[in-house]
Amino acid sequence: MTDSDKVFAGSIPGLYDRYLGPLLFEPYAQDMVRRLADLKEGRLLEIAAGTGIVTRALDRALPPKVAVTATDLNQAMLDHAMTKLRSPRVRWHQADALALPFKDEEFDAVVCQFGAMFFPDKPKAFREARRVLKPGGRFLFNVWDQLEENEVSLVVTDAVAACFPQDPPQFLRRAPHGYHDLAAIRRDLEAAGFGAIKSETVKKQILASSPRDPVIGFCQGSPLRNEIEARDPKRLAEVTEIATRAVAARFGNGPIQCGQQAIVVEVRK
Repeated sequence: MTDSDKVFAGSIPGLYDRYLGPLLFEPYAQDMVRRLADLKEGRLLEIAAGTGIVTRALDRALPPKVAVTATDLNQAMLDHAMTKLRSPRVRWHQADALALPFKDEEFDAVVCQFGAMFFPDKPKAFREARRVLKPGGRFLFNVWDQLEENEVSLVVTDAVAACFPQDPPQFLRRAPHGYHDLAAIRRDLEAAGFGAIKSETVKKQILASSPRDPVIGFCQGSPLRNEIEARDPKRLAEVTEIATRAVAARFGNGPIQCGQQAIVVEVRK
């Protein structure tokens, strides 16, 4: 993990939400909400809420008696999220997952979609999640499986890497797809005091209206952009076009369908 892996600023939040949100994150947000269907009241904390994709799904699906606190380290992401959702039961809060600004045993559930991979100290973040949970409360999170199990992400990674053979950008492999070893995840959760760890591999077929949509999302709407521009700020458009051709060659020039794979983990305090 590098410092640039955590920088979601400038135009990145908007492009991330527009291009990667419907493609990658909304299908898994629906899966997460389904797993919380028995939560009828109380308080829920979302960590690493990003642009609010899961937050919006929670607001649509959960009963009115469930209050939601959505947090993220990046204020720019929250600023974008707040433009997409204004709900009386949702409270937005800038917060570091390693030092949550909440009291002990304050929440009935803690959820985190595709954020745990970015925690610099995962056992510490998991301890914080456990600290703010009420006894019996659940911690539910998901992470991407290895890059080779996520087709479009792999094609984009390989295409961008070929543009800079002396110093290939590896953001997607290193960060989003860098925390998939179940043994390591289990060790980190156990170090935080959790037991009875449940996990499930969840496969989704995702749809995009064109091969360009996921490429714009990755190359211009994620920290992969920071890596590209660090190598040559003038080549962003060129690299985006090269990756688009690679995705089209793999999946076709029209609407595309490809496989994504994630791991869902649930524990209770």
